[in-house]
Order: sequence, then C-alpha cells, then structure tokens
Amino acid sequence: MIRRRMGALALVGLVAVAGAAPASAQYRNEIANNLRKCTSASGPGLLVTVDGVKASQGNMRVQSYRATKADWLEKGRWLSRIEVPAKAGTMTFCLPVPGPGTYGVAVRHDLNGNGKTDISEDGGAMSNNPSINIFNLGKPSYSKVGVEVGSTVKSIRVQMKYM
Repeated sequence: MIRRRMGALALVGLVAVAGAAPASAQYRNEIANNLRKCTSASGPGLLVTVDGVKASQGNMRVQSYRATKADWLEKGRWLSRIEVPAKAGTMTFCLPVPGPGTYGVAVRHDLNGNGKTDISEDGGAMSNNPSINIFNLGKPSYSKVGVEVGSTVKSIRVQMKYM
C-alpha cells in the first residue's frame, strides 16, 4: 500500500515537472502568418491590419508583447514574431496571444532587407498608432500601445510611418 502511494506520488511529480514550461518558453515564438488562427472560433489573438506599406521590397516584421513596463519593446521579451516579404499597400497578420490581457504590437518594414533598423529608410508602426517623436525616441509608453484582448480575437489597424 505504501509502495503504491509512493509510486503514485512520484508519477504525479513527474507529470507536473514535464508539464511545466520554463518561463522563457513564453517568449520569442517565431510563427507563420496563419490567418485561420484568427477566426471567430479561435482563442484570444490580435488580427493586425497594416496600412501604408511603402513598397514590395524587403521584409515586414510584426511582434506582439505584453503591454507592461517590463516587457514592451524590451530585447527578447516579445511573445510572437511573424516575418514575411513586404507587399505594398495593406497587409494583415494574425498574432495569437497566451490569454486575455493587454498587449502591444510593433511593426517594422526593413525596406532593404538587411536585418538592421535604418532610421532614414525603414518604416514602423505600433498598436494604437501613438505619436513618435525625438523625445520618446520611437518608444512610446506601454500604456499608449496597450490593447485589451478578451477571450476572442481583437482586430486592430496600424498605419506605417516612414521618414
């Protein structure tokens, strides 16, 4: 009887350890742009429509973050990233999120595709289209970009800005 209980407790412990994801696993998820994951039957997510893409060259990068001081635009703290070739005009992206909460989205158009931010060429956009100026150095507060997401998909539109 004691041996059976100890075996059951050991099994429960193994399941708990195996099922627990490390905290770092919640960040840095590179995903495909699967619009089917942003249907009415899907769980929480952001359907992001990006207007004003300047040219069909280079790459678009769309990243979701928790809209908190600790996470917003902090290196390595993005939740999901989609990177695809740019198409001039309007593009749409689906970013599933881990659960209801407040999230921010950052978009970058790497016009020459060199993987670096070239201030004079590349474009950018953020959720809620905050003003970007020399005083905030392109990093508006998490409170300005935060979008409340419930248990379903929330649609937002962002406008690309270029120098």
